[in-house]
Amino acid sequence: MTKIKDLNKSFINGEWVEGLSTRRYDILNPYDNTVISNVSLATAKQLEDTFEIAKQAQKDWAKTSADTRRQVMIKVGEFLENNREEIIEMIARETGGSLIKATVEFQLTMEIVEASANMVDEIHQMHEVPSAIDGKVNHIHRLPLGVISSISPFNFPMNLSMRTIAPAIALGNAIVHKPDVQVSFAGGIFIAAAFEYAGLPKGIFNMILTDLDEIGDGMLTNPIPRLISFTGSTPVGKHIGAIAGQNLKRVALELGGNNPFVVLSDADVDRAVDAAIFGKYIHQGQICMAINRLIVHKDLYEEFTTRFVERAKSLPYGDQLDPKTVIGPLVNERQLEKVQQIIADAKAAGVNLALEGKRFGNVLTPTIFRDVKNTDAIAQTELFSPVVSIIEAETDEDAIEIANDTMYGLSSAIFSSDMEKAEQLGLQIDSGMTHINDQTVNDGTNVPFGGNKMSGLGRFGNPWIVEEFTVTKWISLQTKYREYPF
Repeated sequence: MTKIKDLNKSFINGEWVEGLSTRRYDILNPYDNTVISNVSLATAKQLEDTFEIAKQAQKDWAKTSADTRRQVMIKVGEFLENNREEIIEMIARETGGSLIKATVEFQLTMEIVEASANMVDEIHQMHEVPSAIDGKVNHIHRLPLGVISSISPFNFPMNLSMRTIAPAIALGNAIVHKPDVQVSFAGGIFIAAAFEYAGLPKGIFNMILTDLDEIGDGMLTNPIPRLISFTGSTPVGKHIGAIAGQNLKRVALELGGNNPFVVLSDADVDRAVDAAIFGKYIHQGQICMAINRLIVHKDLYEEFTTRFVERAKSLPYGDQLDPKTVIGPLVNERQLEKVQQIIADAKAAGVNLALEGKRFGNVLTPTIFRDVKNTDAIAQTELFSPVVSIIEAETDEDAIEIANDTMYGLSSAIFSSDMEKAEQLGLQIDSGMTHINDQTVNDGTNVPFGGNKMSGLGRFGNPWIVEEFTVTKWISLQTKYREYPF
C-alpha cells in the first residue's frame, strides 16, 4: 500500500499525476530547512484540462442523492481520524506551527467535515411562494453552483482548504484546488487521499500542485469556475476581485487583518493578558485573525504592558515538533526577513521597544513595541509574526475609535467587566467578528466567519456558505389558462 508521504503528486480526475513542468519544488521544514518531499509542478495546460474534467464530472455529481454525498463526507472524516497522528505531525512539520496549533487545526478540519455532512440536504429542496397571478404556482429551487476554484494559504492549510472544499462538494459542486505548494501535504495531498478513500467519483475533487510562475492567473481567468474562493493577503484579494468582477464571477475572499484587542478601563488585567498571549502568539502570529494591536485604557496601560511583556519573555521557542514549543519558525526565510525589515523601520522611526526579539534560524522570539501611535506605520501594517504594538487609549470610546482606524475589519476583541457595555461597544467596531472577554482567533462551523472593509467579502459557516456555494432558481407553473391584454 502506498504511504501518504509518497503521494507527492497532483490529484486530477481521480488519479495521482506528475506535473509536466520541467521545474520541481522542494517542500521544506521551516525550522531546519530539511527537505520533506520534492514535487513536480503542474502546467497551465494541465490546469486548463482539469477545469474541463471538473465541469463534465459535476453534471452527474449535481444529481446525486443527499445520502450519497453524506456518506462521502462520513468516509472523509473516517480517513482523517484514522491518520490523525500523521496528519498533525505533517501540519506542524510543513507550516512551522506548534503541535498545539496543528492539533487545533486538525480538530477544526474535522468539525468542517462533520458540518458538511449535515449540509447535504440543502440542495434539491423546493419551497413554494404565492403569486398575484391567478393559477400561477411559484417553486423556488436551490441548486449546486457548478465548479469552484479554490486557493488556500500556508498558515492553516488543511482547515482553510477544507472549509471551501467540504461544503462545496457536499452541496453538489466540483472543485479545482490549488494549495500553497509550501504546504502541499497539509493543504492538498492529505485532502485528496481522504476523498479518494471515500470513493468520491473521479473529477469532482482535483488538486493541483503548482505555482504562479507556471499558471499565472489561470485559477482566476478560466471561464469554467463560477466562484473563486481565496484566503490570503489583501493585495492579492483585490487582484482576484478585479478579475472576478470583469467576468461576473462570485468570490469568497478572506483577506488580511489588523485586529484590535481592546482592554477597557474595568477589565480584569490578568485574564486579558492570558487571552492576549494566546491570541497573539499562536502560530507565531501567522494567522489572519491574530492580534495585531493591543489597545489599552490609560488606567491599565502600565500594568497590562508589564505583565504582557513578562509573559511573552517566558514563552518556549524552537523546534515546532517539541511538545513544549509555543513559538516555532516562520514559514520561510523570506517571511522572516520581511518582518525584520518592519521591525527595523519602526525602530528607525523612534517607536519604543518594550521587548526585542532574537532570531534563531527562521525562529523569531516575541517583539513588543509600546507607546505606539495608531498613525505609526507599524500600527497600520499586518504583521503576521510574533510582533505586536501596544497603544494607549484615553477613554473606552477612544479605544473603539482607534480600533476602527484601519483599512481592515476582520476580527476584534474587547475585555471588560461589563458584558452589556462591551457588546454595545463591540457593535461599534467595524469588523466581521468581535469577541467579548476572549481573544481574536476564533472560528466555528455555525457562525458567519468573514471580514468587512479590506478584510474580505462573503461569509463561511452554515447557513451562510450555502448561499455562497449554491444558486436559487425560480420555476413558475401556470396551472390555469392565463388571459393576456393583447
